[in-house]
Amino acid sequence: MSGGSYFAPLDKQSYLSLETFRKSGEGVATPVWFAVDPTTNLRSREAKIYIYTVANTGKVKRVRNNSHVRIAPCNRTGGLQGEWIEAKARVVEGAEAERGLKLLTQKYFLKRIFDLFAGFRSTKRDVLVITTA
Repeated sequence: MSGGSYFAPLDKQSYLSLETFRKSGEGVATPVWFAVDPTTNLRSREAKIYIYTVANTGKVKRVRNNSHVRIAPCNRTGGLQGEWIEAKARVVEGAEAERGLKLLTQKYFLKRIFDLFAGFRSTKRDVLVITTA
């Protein structure tokens, strides 16, 4: 990423494509909602981006095995709208996971509705944080 802009291409985007890697090295891209930690700056190396997903999905398993990911702005169906950015991802828990969920809920009204229905099921969610590579 030239010019030190890091995650700046994601500014004002609703979706990002998260590419995680299988043990074979094959990439698997998935469009996801994301929220930027407002105490960080998309143009700085300290930027933090949060996503959440159902626990034990393929992407969570792949991140646990290999923290290297690529992200790119995309539309809701995963159509890329920019270049890939090299990054790292890890599963977070506790206060950091709660912070990520709060930021996602603030950004996406539909998440509130999904959370309401998820309350009727015992589906566990994992929160991932994405940082610069």
